[in-house]
Amino acid sequence: MILSPLTRWLKRTSLVSQIAMALVIGIVIALAFPQAAPSLGVLGTLFIAALKAVAPVLVFVLVMSAISNHKVGEATQIKPVLMLYGVGTLAAAAVAVAASFAFPSELVLQSKAESMAAPGSISEVLLTLLMNVVSNPVKAIAEANYIGVLAWAVGLGLALRHSSPNTRAALHDLSDAVTQIIQLVIRFAPLGILGLVATTFADSGLQALKGYAQLLAVLVGCMLFVALVVNPLIVWFMIRRNPYPLVLTCLRESGVTAFFTRSSAANIPINLALAKRLGLNEDTYSVAIPLGATINMAGAAITISVLSLAAAHTMGIHVDIPTALLLCVVSALCACGASGVAGGSLLLIPLACSLFGISNDVAMQVVGIGFIIGIVQDSAETALNSSTDVIFTAAACMAEERKQAA
Repeated sequence: MILSPLTRWLKRTSLVSQIAMALVIGIVIALAFPQAAPSLGVLGTLFIAALKAVAPVLVFVLVMSAISNHKVGEATQIKPVLMLYGVGTLAAAAVAVAASFAFPSELVLQSKAESMAAPGSISEVLLTLLMNVVSNPVKAIAEANYIGVLAWAVGLGLALRHSSPNTRAALHDLSDAVTQIIQLVIRFAPLGILGLVATTFADSGLQALKGYAQLLAVLVGCMLFVALVVNPLIVWFMIRRNPYPLVLTCLRESGVTAFFTRSSAANIPINLALAKRLGLNEDTYSVAIPLGATINMAGAAITISVLSLAAAHTMGIHVDIPTALLLCVVSALCACGASGVAGGSLLLIPLACSLFGISNDVAMQVVGIGFIIGIVQDSAETALNSSTDVIFTAAACMAEERKQAA
């Protein structure tokens, strides 16, 4: 009897509204009953674990099915999406460099970084990515190596295009079945977000953020500027109409979830479901969105640029315009390889710092500061990265529709 009204309420209330309510309830519980936050945190842990568990299988099956069932001659917009990923990441790096010059931050270099080995050069980052491509397919799925998963899915999909219609139909049915499982997991998003929010706001580490207020303001300000100004401009250039309905929808339905899951990989199912609701070309989004989760890293480019220039300012190093422009390119390239490095964008900071002759010891202290502010920095970075995957994929698809209609 009790479940019946609850079920009716869940059916008539949108998922976004349920997540918004979960946000409010989670904050209230964290502030009023902080001792209850760890118990609720289990909900968030389970939700992220479920998304991470099913996402590699979904990507593998969905991409393989989409390519094997692709009709020869039917247009896809993968190349424009890749171009947008590159332009967006480079533009984000440029915004971060400009903001760092306008609002220079000074660091207190006392904290220690986690004991992880940072890559020494861009070639190491690219080599890691290449090694991920040729990874064993079973290992790639088990370790959520999306570069490897995509490589095998594309290869098998192309090979299976010559298989019998029954085989391709079976793959399509398998793709639908895995998608239904994902939709079930996503229905539990409000409970997962509730647990994540409660633990985040109850974390005493929030007090440590006060000492880095300006640095956080520059980081988050850059990310907001890219999300609300730069990305809409890029989208407008592609679709030539008001971009904000699309941008705000993606930020609301993808960015909010990504902010609290802090994982682009975990947000792939969310983005795939959103792309389907937007009516995008499945052959395009089934490949572009998983690929975006690995190489479309505007937020990472901002983090690398801002923290590297903050280190240079703290050390009293003058950075000229040509070097700053070079940093934009290096940050964009590093950001594209962030998913191939343990520790993500933070452990690519020493590589960027080497442009200014900053020693690895000092650079790793900057990384340590990054881990301290990561509770906000990483969340905002992931929200920008993940929502942009859908925004640019949708922009490419809509641009193609506009051309066909002309």
